Amino acid sequence: MFLLQLLLRLIEGPIFGQRRPVTPWITVAYCRLALRVLGFRVRREGHVMRHPGAIVANHTSWLDIFSLNASGPLYFVSKAEVRGWVGIGWLARGTGTLFVRRDRREARGQVETFRQRLTAGHRLLFFPEGTSTDGQQVLAFKPTLFAAFFDDALRERTWIQPVTVVYRAPDDADPRLYGWWGNMDFGPHLLGTLTAHPQGEITVIHHDPVRVAEAGDRKTLARACEEVVRRGLLSRLR
Repeated sequence: MFLLQLLLRLIEGPIFGQRRPVTPWITVAYCRLALRVLGFRVRREGHVMRHPGAIVANHTSWLDIFSLNASGPLYFVSKAEVRGWVGIGWLARGTGTLFVRRDRREARGQVETFRQRLTAGHRLLFFPEGTSTDGQQVLAFKPTLFAAFFDDALRERTWIQPVTVVYRAPDDADPRLYGWWGNMDFGPHLLGTLTAHPQGEITVIHHDPVRVAEAGDRKTLARACEEVVRRGLLSRLR
């Protein structure tokens, strides 16, 4: 399926440019199939917004790539270094991730890149925590990437949708089973996840989107999204 997607992208590019009406749905199908084969029970609450804009979510592990892509066509925004990471980099490239450098000097270029992607109908997704966690908490959302959406070229047309991803480990397992954080090696975590039996449950909660023009400033928007995502997580972990 991955090779089919690469082949179709070669065809899509010259015909449709960045719009890509076919291959994102292959990613969705692949991720849904992968979760089913692995044995996860997946619940979805709400829907991916129809508005142009970005989705922001808490970040637990590499599993987020599958959990979030399975909900609908999305394009992850990730720091440039991830492109070269073993395993994770391959997954990211294969699902069409947009790699950016978090450098103030490149802020203007990022605005233009986001504008082009939104014009093409893409829904972007990024993790404002800036790192992954054990899945039992939500860290403070960094307002850095939110700033680009307050540019005059994007403010009026862009919406931000908070999304909570909740992983519940199987009974009697460490509740942090699916978390991949700190200095944990990818290989052992991947193996531990793949061999878990039975598997646990994944809940993806799509909260109400917020229009950027009505959100005040980047810090206010980041804080509001953080609070919504945290409430969603804590309400399901009880």
